[in-house]
Amino acid sequence: GDAVNALEDAEACIGLNPSFTKGYSRKGAALHALKRYNDSIAAYESGLEKFPGDQALKNGLESVKKEKDGPSYGGGMSGGMGGGFPGAPGGGLFGPEMMARLAMNPKTRPYLNDEDFMKKIKMIQSDPNALTTMLGDPKIMEAFQVMLGGNVEIKTPDEMKEDMAATKEMKKEAPKKEESKPEPMEEEEDLSDLTPEELEIRENKKKSIKAKENGNALYKSKKFKEALAAYDEAIELDPTSMTFHSNKAAVYLTMKSYDDCIACCLKAVEVGKANMAPYEDRAKAYTRCAKAYQKKKDLDKAIEMCNEAQLECYDKATERMMKTMELERRKAAVLAYQDDEKAEEAKQRGNDHFRAKEW
Repeated sequence: GDAVNALEDAEACIGLNPSFTKGYSRKGAALHALKRYNDSIAAYESGLEKFPGDQALKNGLESVKKEKDGPSYGGGMSGGMGGGFPGAPGGGLFGPEMMARLAMNPKTRPYLNDEDFMKKIKMIQSDPNALTTMLGDPKIMEAFQVMLGGNVEIKTPDEMKEDMAATKEMKKEAPKKEESKPEPMEEEEDLSDLTPEELEIRENKKKSIKAKENGNALYKSKKFKEALAAYDEAIELDPTSMTFHSNKAAVYLTMKSYDDCIACCLKAVEVGKANMAPYEDRAKAYTRCAKAYQKKKDLDKAIEMCNEAQLECYDKATERMMKTMELERRKAAVLAYQDDEKAEEAKQRGNDHFRAKEW
């Protein structure tokens, strides 16, 4: 989705230039939209450590904390702005999630640093009816349109009541065939505020996805060497994604190159932690690593990797696999104890101790 792409762009910006203020705002807003609240808070706080006076970072941090701690502004879907706007009082319309949407939009992002704009937003949050007095403000109207997902005709509560009355009157009449309306054209994303380096990173990410998809197709066709080359190309284009390393690990596991599989899994986890990849993805890499160790008959390391996976993200299937490994390890220990050569060796040691009177 847009939030995922926005997160990738933001991480790329920060990686390229850690002193780029907007990178932290974009990352926090994208994580907020993905409802990864703790990660979002960490991103905003990381930005504020470098730029303690940045108002956009402060506003973003305040918004995500409010949404994490409880319902935004006490709003619900049953109320309205004097019976007109959904989600009032104040919460649904200009709540934390919608503020995150403003932060991700290149046109409205600068408004969050505008004190006059933010004062008006707070007025609307505390008194939704105040919106009717600001219909002439271009910034407020543009923000309103962005939050509702496009161009929207804004009406006062009285006009909306008139529309409702007209709708009831129309229901009494025979239904008429509606003329087909052309679908609205999607607006092109504004990339004017991106630097040439950011644009290059964005383009490389797109190329890396195509390389990964090519690798997946080659893997399904059992062209393993070609698939590995495609994944290596994806890694070179976007070294911040752990997915490409995980895909390489899957190829090596299929090829029974278990040491290579383990190395790729651990590299995937390393890249994932450095770039705040989802816990589920990191857990999957650990689980695949456990399978490789199991194939090598190193059950101690296999169980260790399962435990690491469960710490990242608990999964019942991984739990069952770990219990199977523990049972397998106990059986191996019993078989080793029943080994004839080891039994004879132990007997000989016992005889030696007896002769030496070492009871």
